Amino acid sequence: MSTMKGRPARIAIVDDHPAVLLGAAGILRAHPDLQVVATSPTVPQLLAQTPRLDLVLLDLSLADGSTPTQNMRLLSQIGVPVLAFTSGERPAAVREVARAGAIGMIRKSERPDAIVAAIRAALRREVVATSDWAAALDDDTTFTTAHLSPREAEVLALYAAGETAERVGAHLFISRETVLDHIRRIRAKYAAVDRPAKSKVDLYKRAVEDGILSQGAHADASSG
Repeated sequence: MSTMKGRPARIAIVDDHPAVLLGAAGILRAHPDLQVVATSPTVPQLLAQTPRLDLVLLDLSLADGSTPTQNMRLLSQIGVPVLAFTSGERPAAVREVARAGAIGMIRKSERPDAIVAAIRAALRREVVATSDWAAALDDDTTFTTAHLSPREAEVLALYAAGETAERVGAHLFISRETVLDHIRRIRAKYAAVDRPAKSKVDLYKRAVEDGILSQGAHADASSG
């Protein structure tokens, strides 16, 4: 279930094809834990509605000429996961949205149950690494060989060592939401190089493997 603290998860869809909007909304309407609260042909128009959201489904090719990077930059203002919702024929756009911080992708042509499963995973802040996503990133050597940024390494070191997101934020003077955003990006980077880190224990293992933490330097890698 994707219920957020006792309420349905609030989802927005950005797509400029009315049939896609209607179809996706219809799929989600069948699930009480998922609620489409906003649809829009562009990201600026979505943000103008000022909806409270838990997830955004984002088409990667919009008629306003915007790029995935531009749209991800705008959506970063609301601090929720963004799942690419695409026909998948443009691997370059998939690579671009991955670099910009999307949590994964799902094809519009997937079965309804696969779309719902991907949305629920994204709501849990799990990377949705489909075969299309992995294939697109495999072709991007710059992205797949990228190291974590210094800030991401700081966040990973503290979080994987057993600190909660709240305590990591307090230590680094950033918000809990910013910490979670860093963790999401860290997971996306590891997923992109075929080293998934879906759990906190996985993050601890990756931190040890990459020399960010020493073996045994964790209090409780299963918490938080």
